[in-house]
Parts: sequence; C-alpha cells; structure tokens
Amino acid sequence: MTPPALLGLAVADPLPDIMQHTPPRRGLMGLARRNVPASIGAVLLIVLTGIALFAPWLGTVDPLAISPTLRARVPSAEHWFGTDMLGRDIYSRVLYGARVSLFVGFAVAVLATAIGAAIGMTAGYVRWADSPIMRLMDAIMSIPSILLAIALVALTRPSVGNVILAIAVAEIPRVARLLRGVVLSLRELAYVEAAVSTGSSSAKVIWRHIVPNTIAPVIVQATYICASAMIVEATLSFIGAGTPASIPSWGNIMADGRALWQVKPHIVLIPAVFLSVTVLAVNMVGDGLRDALDPRMAKTV
Repeated sequence: MTPPALLGLAVADPLPDIMQHTPPRRGLMGLARRNVPASIGAVLLIVLTGIALFAPWLGTVDPLAISPTLRARVPSAEHWFGTDMLGRDIYSRVLYGARVSLFVGFAVAVLATAIGAAIGMTAGYVRWADSPIMRLMDAIMSIPSILLAIALVALTRPSVGNVILAIAVAEIPRVARLLRGVVLSLRELAYVEAAVSTGSSSAKVIWRHIVPNTIAPVIVQATYICASAMIVEATLSFIGAGTPASIPSWGNIMADGRALWQVKPHIVLIPAVFLSVTVLAVNMVGDGLRDALDPRMAKTV
C-alpha cells in the first residue's frame, strides 16, 4: 500500500514546464524585421536570380541577333534598353548577362571557399604544415587579384570555366587565412584539448569540434567572395580577357558601349546599374548573415 506521504507527492501539482521559460526561437520573420537591409538584399537577389533563370520568357529576343539598320537606338517601346552599335537588343543582352555574372559569382564562392577552407584548416590544425602552406598563400596574395586572374586567363582560352578558375585561385588565400586564424583559436580551447587528451583521432576532433565552429565565418566570407568575383569577371570581360564576346555578360556589354559613351551613355550605364545592384544585394545579405551568426554582432542588431 502506498504511504500517505508518497501519495501526497503523487497527486501534487506537476513540476512547471521548463519549456515555458525558454526564450522564443528567432524565426525568419523576426530576423527580417531586425535586419531590414539584409532582407532588402535578399529580395533583390531573389529577383535578379529569377530574371536570370526566366530570361527567355521575359520578352527577350536572341541576344546575339545583329540588326545593322537598328544600331545605336535609344530606349523605346520596341527596345526597352535601346540597341548597341551592332543593333543587338540591350534588354535581352542584360537579362542573359545576369546568368553569367550570377553563375560566376556563386561558382567562385563555392570553389574558393571549399578549397580555401580545407587549406586553412590544415594549416591551422597541423602544426608542421602551417609555415609552408601560409608562405605559399602569402605569395599568391602578394599579386593583385585582377592581375593574377588576367595572367591565368591569358594562359588558357577565354571561357566561363577558365574565368571561374582564375578568379577562384586569387580568392583561395583569403579564405585560407581566415580559417587558419579561426582554427588556431579553436585548437587552444579546453574542450578541444580535452578531446585530444582522451585519445580522440584528429579526424574526429576536426569534424566534431572544429568544423561546426567555422561554418559561420565561412558562409559570411563566401558572400563577399561572390560579390568580388562578379566585379572581377565584369572587369575581365570589359578589357577583353574574360567571357568570350559570343556570350553576353555585363562586362562585355559595357565594353561594346564604351566607344559610344559620349553620345549613347545608356549602353554602359544600364549593365553597370545591374552589376552595382547585384553586388550591393550580395553584400547586404553578407552583412546580415554576419550580424545573425556572430553573437557579438547580434547583440547590436
């Protein structure tokens, strides 16, 4: 038979639900309200990505179609952004050019981040590999990124793939240096040293304790690399060392219009505005991710 004291405990009020006292989770709408610029950047980036993906269904024509009788026309109802010196529709070329810029930016960000993170993590965790790896990274960083990209593209034939590789090589050292610094600080933490002292393998320590704490800075750095890659690609195409002329990109559209800059500035200004807005949107998203993922920055948001 149950003692009265225990029976009283059994029918007593249950313990308060500790979940009722936990702070509410931050939803997407909450983050959007707290960081309006990042939300605006995300919306702009989504719109520009949609423009790039659905360019064939947005009233465009063949961006390579030449019409000598329509050359250098001003914007009109027939040609919303006018035509270039060969009579090609600038509206169509700008929309199709968004595909090249966004693809190059995202591809360089993924490639440079993946390789740079692996190199930086190796240099930060493996003590004997730190010095030779970082001296090589310093040597690459000593060359301006645009000059290094021009040199690498000059060694190969112009193509989108070669442009991506050339820009990624110039961005890898920046990611490597960032990850090396993060790993060096994490390696000295008590829980990492405890894991090592208990006999955990290096692979287990890296994947369980190091990698999760490097995701936030890597993601933020990737957004800045994406924006930088778009600018470098446009610069390479503008000087004729990037995307082939047969592929419309914002850089070679501006290059085609520089000869008519004084009389038809819209040929240069329109793709330049699209490039500026895209880079601004990516940077705004990057700033928002930094504020959301960095606890020190989150306190000020």
